[in-house]
Order: sequence, then C-alpha cells, then structure tokens
Amino acid sequence: MNKLVMIIDDSPTVRKIIETSLRREGFESVSYSDGIEALRAITEQRMRHIPDLVILDIGLPKMDGYEFARRLKTKPQFNNTVIVMLTNRDRVIDRLKGRLAGAKDYITKPFKTQEIISVLHSHLGVPTLM
Repeated sequence: MNKLVMIIDDSPTVRKIIETSLRREGFESVSYSDGIEALRAITEQRMRHIPDLVILDIGLPKMDGYEFARRLKTKPQFNNTVIVMLTNRDRVIDRLKGRLAGAKDYITKPFKTQEIISVLHSHLGVPTLM
C-alpha cells in the first residue's frame, strides 16, 4: 500500500500542484480546503486508512493549522502521522508554534515542488511505484 498524504490548504491551486507532484512520485493523496472538514473525515473514518503525513497550511478558514495539529495529536491512532506545516509565515514564533502543535517540519510559501517531495522522502521514504 502506498503512503497516504493528506493536504489541507484553502487554495485549490496549491492543493492541485501538490497532488500532481505526489502522484508523480507514487504517493496517494487526499485534500481538503479547511481543517474542520479534514478533521471530520479522519475522525469519522471516511478515509481508507490513516494518513502517513499531513501537509497543513497554518492560515486556514474555520480552524487554523495549529489547532488542527493539536487536535490530531490528541488522538493516539495518529501518533505516527507526520505533520508538515506549509505557510507564508516564516517568523521564528510561527515555527515554534508549529513544533509545539506537533509539526515535524515546516515549508514556507512560495515553495518549489521538489522541496515538498524532499521533505516527504525524508519522513516517509521513497514509495514503490506499481
């Protein structure tokens, strides 16, 4: 089974760029435009399996990325899910808040798709293409 990456970003363009890059690299992906919708999908088990990694924008509508990460990390079944913050905020305090919320990595916008792929490979390894 390929690694599953959840993308949560309110920009359809960002989601599409990341999804296309992940597919090319052999990762499966699901995407959501806000944290509430994504959290509902996870907790109501509407997904085939638990995401291995979440790419998470901080500035989401309805529930910001920090809150999503904190809520996700309170559930034991997500202890091994890696959270990567993706944002245009690049201050030290933002990175610290991300780490405290449970993020393992931090990518700033604008980003290069290769940067995202490198981060995924470092946390999940290289997927086997079928």
